[in-house]
Amino acid sequence: MTLSHSMNFSIPDDLKKYLADLDKFIDEKITPLQHKDDNNRFFDHRREHARTDWDNGGLPRKEWEELLTESRKLADEAGFYRLSLPKQYGGQNSEDGRGSNLWMAVIREHLAAKGLGLFNDLQTEHSMVGNFPDVIMLMNFGNEQQKKEFIPLRLQGKFRMTFGLTEPGHGKDGEIKGISCFIVPRDTPGLVAESYEWTLNMPTDHATVSIKDVWVPESAALGPIHNGLGVAQAFVHENRIRQAASSLGAAVYCASKFPLVELATQCEMLRQLIRKTALEMDSMPHHEIEKKIGDKVSMCNYYANRLCTQAADRAIQVHGGNGYSRHYPFEHIWRHHRRYRITEGSEEIQMRKVAAYLFGFGGRKSLVDATKAESKL
Repeated sequence: MTLSHSMNFSIPDDLKKYLADLDKFIDEKITPLQHKDDNNRFFDHRREHARTDWDNGGLPRKEWEELLTESRKLADEAGFYRLSLPKQYGGQNSEDGRGSNLWMAVIREHLAAKGLGLFNDLQTEHSMVGNFPDVIMLMNFGNEQQKKEFIPLRLQGKFRMTFGLTEPGHGKDGEIKGISCFIVPRDTPGLVAESYEWTLNMPTDHATVSIKDVWVPESAALGPIHNGLGVAQAFVHENRIRQAASSLGAAVYCASKFPLVELATQCEMLRQLIRKTALEMDSMPHHEIEKKIGDKVSMCNYYANRLCTQAADRAIQVHGGNGYSRHYPFEHIWRHHRRYRITEGSEEIQMRKVAAYLFGFGGRKSLVDATKAESKL
C-alpha cells in the first residue's frame, strides 16, 4: 500500500461488506453459542465469578477458556479469524489493503462498540478477528525452525507466549543496549512463576516470574542479539494501535448510552488520528515505525485508553446505582481498560516517548526545532 499526501479515511466498500458479513456470522453462529445452556453467565452480572477459578490462584476457569476456544474455531472455519495474517498462514493480508493495520483498526473499533459478548471479549483480547502481534513478531524475527514449530501451534490454540515488560526495582527505564529476546519453554529449570497477581480485573493474566541460572541454546534467540528492544517494539506497535481502536470503540459504546457532545467530539478526532497512523504503519516496514511514527502510535494508545475509562466513568455516573452495579457493563469496561493505561507501556512512558519526539532527547531530532527551521525557509 502506498501513502499519498491526500489520505482517504473513509471505509472502503470491501471493508464495509466484510463488516456486514462479520456481523451476520456473529448473529448466526456466535450469539446462539453465547445463549446456549448457561454461557451467558460469562457475560452478565455473574461474569467475574464465572470466569475466575478462585481456588486456583485466580486463573481463568477451564470452562471459560473452552468456550473462547470453541468460538474462535467457528470464526476460523468461517474465514474470519486469521484475516490479518499472510496467505501462507491461512490469512488474507494482501497488498490491496485487506487485513492491513487500517482494516484491523476499523474492525477493532466496530466490534468493541457492540459492547460485551462472546464475539469480542476485551478482557482477554479474544475476538472473532484475531489479533496476532506474537505471530507477527515470530514472522519478522524468528528463525525458520521457530516459525515452523510455534506459529502453527499458536494458530491452533495449542501454544501461548507470555511477554515480560518490567523488571522489579527498575521499571521500564533500563538501558537499550544489551537487551536480547529469547524463547524460553515454561518448564525450563530456573524459570518460576512465583505468584499470580489478583488484580482489579479478574481472572488474572499477570504473574511475577523469577529467572535464576536459566540456560538456553543460541537457537532460542528471537531476532539478533542485542536487538531485543526492536523485537519488543514490533510487538507493542501492532498491539498499541489496535488496542487504541478497541478503547475508542468501547468509549463509543459508553457514549451511545448517553450521548455527550464533548465525548463524541473527542472520539471523532481520535478516530481520524488512529486511522491516519494505521495507514502510515501500512506504508513502512516494522523497523521504521518506531523511528518515524512511534510518537503517533503512543498518542493513539495513551489517549484512547484514557478516553475510554473517562467515558465508562461518565456512563456509570449517568446511570447512577444501576451504572455502578454489575448488571450494566460499564464497570467491567472501566476495570478492563484501566489496566491498559499501565500495560503495553504505561501512560507516562507513552507520553515520555511523545515528548522525546517533540523536544529531541533519547537520540531523536527535535520536531520543535525542525518546525522552527522550516518556518524560516
